[in-house]
Amino acid sequence: MLVSRVARGDVAAFEALFLRYAPRLGRFLGRTTRAGHLIDEIVNDTMLVVWRKAATFNRCSKVSTWILGIAARRRLKALDAARDGAQPTGADETAAPAECGPEGQLMRQELRRQLSEALDALPAEQRRVVMLTYFEGRTYSEIAVMTGCPVNTVKTRMFHARRRLKGLLADSGRAVA
Repeated sequence: MLVSRVARGDVAAFEALFLRYAPRLGRFLGRTTRAGHLIDEIVNDTMLVVWRKAATFNRCSKVSTWILGIAARRRLKALDAARDGAQPTGADETAAPAECGPEGQLMRQELRRQLSEALDALPAEQRRVVMLTYFEGRTYSEIAVMTGCPVNTVKTRMFHARRRLKGLLADSGRAVA
């Protein structure tokens, strides 16, 4: 609903969307970007693309998936630009994530099945940390309070869960970055 309003130029809706997604984007980029000094810039670039391209959102995926996809592409462009010493360009930041047709649906269904199986294979403590982080957008500090363990324990569980998931998904033929 917010994206539709943003597409019509509703600044208040964009502010609400920004407030909702900027912290989550920061956490996502913090986990995937070693260049911490670029995170705020990438978040802002991402949300600028959302503002400009809201009308292109096709509802084949969740809003969060669309926005995180834009962020992932903006991250790659920013890292390439930083490596090359150039400024990132705004071209092609809204390429469709996957086809909406039957083939795309089948691919998403298979990915969901593989992810579900991989998550089920994790020990309960690791699975809980992954679920709270990626599906509920919780910070490590929040998870530590919820689970009653130190933040470093949460980080360790996440480290081991990611490593295990990477192995499980690689075994299933799914490429993992």
